[in-house]
Amino acid sequence: MASRRSLRGLDWFAFFVADIQTGWGPFVATYLTSVGWAQLDIGLVLTIGTITGLALQIPAGALVDCIRAKRVLAAIAVVSISASALLLAEWPAFSPVIVAKILHALASCLLGPTLVAISLGLVGYGSFSRRLGRNARFLSFGNAIAAGIAGGLAYYYSNQAIFLFTTALGVPTLLALAFISPSEINPDLARGTISKVPGNRLGAVFGLLRNRLLLAFAVAIAFFQLANTAMLPILGGALAIRDPQTAALVLSISILLPQFVVVVIAPWVGAKAEDWGRRPLLVVCFVALAIRATIFAATGNVYVLIMAQLLDGISAACLGVLVPLVIADVTQGSGRFNFSQGLVGTAVGIGASVSTTFAGYLTDLSGTPIAFIALACVSIAGLLFVLAFMPETSGDARSGRT
Repeated sequence: MASRRSLRGLDWFAFFVADIQTGWGPFVATYLTSVGWAQLDIGLVLTIGTITGLALQIPAGALVDCIRAKRVLAAIAVVSISASALLLAEWPAFSPVIVAKILHALASCLLGPTLVAISLGLVGYGSFSRRLGRNARFLSFGNAIAAGIAGGLAYYYSNQAIFLFTTALGVPTLLALAFISPSEINPDLARGTISKVPGNRLGAVFGLLRNRLLLAFAVAIAFFQLANTAMLPILGGALAIRDPQTAALVLSISILLPQFVVVVIAPWVGAKAEDWGRRPLLVVCFVALAIRATIFAATGNVYVLIMAQLLDGISAACLGVLVPLVIADVTQGSGRFNFSQGLVGTAVGIGASVSTTFAGYLTDLSGTPIAFIALACVSIAGLLFVLAFMPETSGDARSGRT
């Protein structure tokens, strides 16, 4: 039974993890532009980071499974992100920035699975869905707060200050991690099993790759990212053409508003994942996504567009709980929970990478409304895939299916 101290430490660890990751979002391109970088070089650096992240998702997940000291892995990831931010802030030349971006990609691939593994190791399967809802609340709250602070730092000081702030955030993140008692993290539960896994490890990995539920879920998540990732970039471009003076403000509100929706509803989603099951919430994700894309295609009214972004918060809250929860369901007893997180994370990266190119091409070819209609169609295709190929997983997990 995890103590109140460890659970509160996990709350604040999730909060600060979101904080230190926020600076590495759209602020990187803004900062590098401000110090004279060409857009081609910025694009190259971002692409290298994306490819590195894709390549390391599965190996990082496997490493989290193998290393029993999950807090040590988390601390290494936090220190690496702080170091990469400091490197970016102080030496914005091409080679140091490449090193910083690769270091950040590696740390990010470790940090996400480690946070979830610590959560499962602390609370076990019975309370895992509710714990994930709480994690999602603190992650989104951290994102929103950090984005606001970063914007203020850039406005009143400089873009460089964002990354110095990110560097400093490593300290409270490590302090929060220190409140989690290592003796309360069950190392076997944290990798998806209660007992030692018999047989060779390579055989267990190939067994997972033949797990139809896991692969079906990975495909479903790839569908979601294919439809979702390009929506805000395409909307931002359309707003910039239509009204350049207000585009940045509207886009900022559109990014922040869903975070507060997640803060409000994520614990409720965690509870309903137990009461309703996983599949109905996965259906809700895709329905909300399809409706949002359709609204974006149908109107240019700023107020309607902002309200439609509430649906993004619903999808984000559901997925924040469902992704690790369904993976835990279908891999329980395998000892490869974090490897499987890496597999699904790779599907997320592939879907997201294709999304922006696909939607950007359609926008140039046929216009923004057609691009949004296409994304709505992808959402519906994902929904049909879920209905056809994704059964409820909670019952299977409780009966020990792997």
